[in-house]
Amino acid sequence: EVRLMESGGGLVQAGGSLRLSCAASGITLEDYAIGWFRQAPGKEREGVLCISSNDGSTYYMDSVKGRFSISADNARNTVYLQMNSLKPEDTAEYFCVAVSPVCGGVTDYWGLGTQVTVSS
Repeated sequence: EVRLMESGGGLVQAGGSLRLSCAASGITLEDYAIGWFRQAPGKEREGVLCISSNDGSTYYMDSVKGRFSISADNARNTVYLQMNSLKPEDTAEYFCVAVSPVCGGVTDYWGLGTQVTVSS
């Protein structure tokens, strides 16, 4: 059984930082492009960023460029989303996804999500 388990969400003041984790079981994350989506109440789901080790491609939503970054610990089969300078508009449920073969490809697996709330 494949599972993607996000953690690290919570409540933070504007300007603060959070690091989300996405731990995988049943698959090897480095075999996939890894992305993060988010969805705020009443809004459509949006792609935040994605990184593909297969072709080196990356994608960052304009509003998070310079503030968010992604990294991986292959030994732990875990991907991290570092979020700095958080804004209230970053408030959303955040989901990690495993995509093949590269960013923009087929989303094979979804995590269950973790809530991020940024207070003003």
